[in-house]
Amino acid sequence: MADPVTQTANLRINHVSKTFYTKTKDVKTIDNVSLSIEKGEFVSLIGPSGCGKTTLLRLISGLEKDYEGDILLDNVRITRPGRDRGIIFQEHRLFPWLTVAGNAAMGLTGSKTYIRDRVRYYLDKVGLLDFEKSYPGQLSGGMAQRVAIARALICQPKVLLLDEPFGALDALTRVRMQEEIEKIWELEKTTMILITHDIEEAIFLGDRVVVFSPRPAVINNIITNPLPRSRDRKSPDFARLRKMVENAFSETIGTYTI
Repeated sequence: MADPVTQTANLRINHVSKTFYTKTKDVKTIDNVSLSIEKGEFVSLIGPSGCGKTTLLRLISGLEKDYEGDILLDNVRITRPGRDRGIIFQEHRLFPWLTVAGNAAMGLTGSKTYIRDRVRYYLDKVGLLDFEKSYPGQLSGGMAQRVAIARALICQPKVLLLDEPFGALDALTRVRMQEEIEKIWELEKTTMILITHDIEEAIFLGDRVVVFSPRPAVINNIITNPLPRSRDRKSPDFARLRKMVENAFSETIGTYTI
């Protein structure tokens, strides 16, 4: 299923394919994917493990450069990493020898006063201003991820890419972090793209849920989320939408052969 690629979209993925070439065999991970993402939209991507979701995120980030088709951010083709795209991984990847403030300031340029004020502003947004002088080893997993979120937002990227950022957290912390990222998204209106295997998470956060096939990834379904924010996970409407997404995902898994 191809998504119409509109000229007004903030991010346009246009007939993108990606193949990894090795000495033994060539592996195609993405096959002719097209998707338009509007400015300020929150899009969730789900699909079987290893289907190519993370590869697509790496292409958007510029970490992978060799691909067919076009990925355009504000009509400019992505060819390399840039400060207009932030990325948060499942592991926080903080530098253990730097304080919370030092980690958050990575990549930020300007006067000492400017950097200090920006760091404090974003640490306050993620609820960690009181921990600015602490080190990563003194933080919980959820707190460390919040530092990673502050670090990704501090350069005010046009697009924030989230690659299963809460996958390593316990269930309660994960729910709290979902609520935190929703609050930040509502404040910043940054375009966000989330990879997750958690259907409830995809629905809670996403304006749309994009369902990918097994490798090579193609878009099997795009489900628009009509539920108002903040979403009640226990509501009948949430349950109905979850069932719809589960069915779409099950149909995708059903096409998988080993």
